[in-house]
Amino acid sequence: MKKGILLLALIAAFNFTSCKENAAEKVQAENVEEAALRDSQDVVYPKLTFENTEHDFGTIDQGTNVEHTFTFTNTGKAPLVITNASSSCGCTVPTWTKEPIAPGETGEMLVKFNGSGQNQVTKTVNITANTEAGKEQIKIKAFVEPKAQS
Repeated sequence: MKKGILLLALIAAFNFTSCKENAAEKVQAENVEEAALRDSQDVVYPKLTFENTEHDFGTIDQGTNVEHTFTFTNTGKAPLVITNASSSCGCTVPTWTKEPIAPGETGEMLVKFNGSGQNQVTKTVNITANTEAGKEQIKIKAFVEPKAQS
């Protein structure tokens, strides 16, 4: 039994040490040159540039629906695609241009707010896009006058 275990250990050791090959010898020169060329090129991204990143509705009555259209331009060098826009709560609903926006072209994001809350209210819309950062933000704010208690 001991001889069998010793023999298996010897065979395993022989297999592990004899199968070593020099991996550097397997690398093809043209693949290295192609990878270096690919990595040296600049990656181009779209850039989401808003005319204004914040809008103040001023003073509104509680429960009053308001909306604002944010206009943006793709100031980058690649088509801009907005994949998602979500607000910090359900009282704020964004809708946006779904088609890719070419460099230099403009798009719109409509943000609707249902007037919930009281006093000073600030809501954030988080935008997911194929920009370099991947995330952008816009904000709305309003002073919400509470309804009179009867």
